[in-house]
Amino acid sequence: MGTDCLFCRIVAGEIPATVVRETDRTLAFRDVDPKAPVHLLVIPKEHYADVATLALDDPGLAGELLATAAMVAEEEGLDADGFRLMFNTGAHGGQEVFHVHAHLLGGAPLGPMVCR
Repeated sequence: MGTDCLFCRIVAGEIPATVVRETDRTLAFRDVDPKAPVHLLVIPKEHYADVATLALDDPGLAGELLATAAMVAEEEGLDADGFRLMFNTGAHGGQEVFHVHAHLLGGAPLGPMVCR
């Protein structure tokens, strides 16, 4: 991927991030504009535009991404009361950075899933 992808630049170390877990193929870091007391992003290091593309092209990596999210949720103490794991896909889904990423949110009641 070109140097215009924010998350590829974080993976490359060009942009700093507060990393909480790193594996050979995934990275989890704190969101710079948190929407909950705990708000982390979990990404594959390899560039995929969205979760649908990742799931179809590399289901093994998709599983690793979910496993990393589960490990981080446990490490952050979210497994006792629950958490939300959310993928935004495409413009209508609210995706802003077109490198697949899961939002891991928790630490307080999160309210309804979709507000209208």
